[in-house]
Amino acid sequence: MLTLGEIQEKMSNLNNWALESDEISKEFQFNSFKESVEFLKKISEVAEKYEHYPIVLINNKSVRITLSTYEERGLTEKDFLVAEEIDSISELNF
Repeated sequence: MLTLGEIQEKMSNLNNWALESDEISKEFQFNSFKESVEFLKKISEVAEKYEHYPIVLINNKSVRITLSTYEERGLTEKDFLVAEEIDSISELNF
């Protein structure tokens, strides 16, 4: 599990993610439900790569992603690696 100082440092590398207790989250907006689903498909590839699975909420044109390492009861390096890759996907493809 990361310390608060490490978390704050890693948060500065993310694009508009929110720190909420022992989780980080971000909401992504799309032009259609279909784009939201396509985004989720790409996120699933990242999750499989790291064997680290986010909580995902799709509401029509928005996708909310929440990351935490529940086994560790806090945030770990994996949470930030997955968040960075998700940001990369959203910037390149949507």
